Amino acid sequence: MNAFPNIRQHLPSLVVAVAMVSFVVPAVADDLKFKLSGDMEVPPVATEAVGDAAIRIKPDMSVSGKLTTRGMVGTMAHIHMGGAGINGPVVITLSRSGDQLWTVPEDSKLGAAEYKAYLAGELYVNVHSADHRSGEIRGQLVPPAADTKYSY
Repeated sequence: MNAFPNIRQHLPSLVVAVAMVSFVVPAVADDLKFKLSGDMEVPPVATEAVGDAAIRIKPDMSVSGKLTTRGMVGTMAHIHMGGAGINGPVVITLSRSGDQLWTVPEDSKLGAAEYKAYLAGELYVNVHSADHRSGEIRGQLVPPAADTKYSY
């Protein structure tokens, strides 16, 4: 006697149900909170300046967030591609929103290569100043799954 007499008849419905469940599960954004400091710059910068960042990266590669600085007058701020200890190209230029506040512009998105770099822990934020034109403070964007790779 066959224990599953009508399995072939119901298989298409089962496949559709499984597919629908996989699309109903919401994608979760990575909410990153991290510090910026001069010792993370390449080369390291001796400074009293520090920063606090809150950046959100969604699976659709959209980016939002802000950072605040203390102890410096920033001239510009960027998200760059580069692993810890490596300088790299600008990915997103942040907007000044106050004396010590920088924000990710609305509708900012990473490209596919940049998102892959993010997942590998190879994006960073830095803030430049007149005294340190290449960057005074820096912090690495580390996705939650890669958090154990870095110990700051």
